[in-house]
Amino acid sequence: MTQTSRLALHDIDAFLRRDFPQLYIHGDIFSVIEIGHGMCRMQMAYHESQLRPGGTISGPAMMALADVALYVALLGAIGEVPLAVTTNFSINFLKKPAPRPLIADCRYMKIGKTLAVGEANLFSEGGDGPVAHVTATYAIPAR
Repeated sequence: MTQTSRLALHDIDAFLRRDFPQLYIHGDIFSVIEIGHGMCRMQMAYHESQLRPGGTISGPAMMALADVALYVALLGAIGEVPLAVTTNFSINFLKKPAPRPLIADCRYMKIGKTLAVGEANLFSEGGDGPVAHVTATYAIPAR
């Protein structure tokens, strides 16, 4: 049985804008496309600040997308918990992403009482195959 998200798209958008305004310093870069119980699809619009020498999206920009998207996916399962934090993050860069929007597809493999383990695949919009793969663990504070 599939569980539904504890937060609607408009709820997560309002939460991110209120509690994480730094995500929007270059405008509406991050947008949640879909949220479910422990899953999320998120887009990071292209902005020139994301480029590194060689004309590709930088690693830190890709890591930011993955971290935010995995956080959103977790909130889809546990609700609005601002103090859930990343405790481990590992990324494999698979190919150079072109300077265009990136999409993160995330899902959680396990969500426990105090820890959650998830993964994300990042794709260049219109590209074929993932540009990066991420695994991460988040600590969930006691309620």
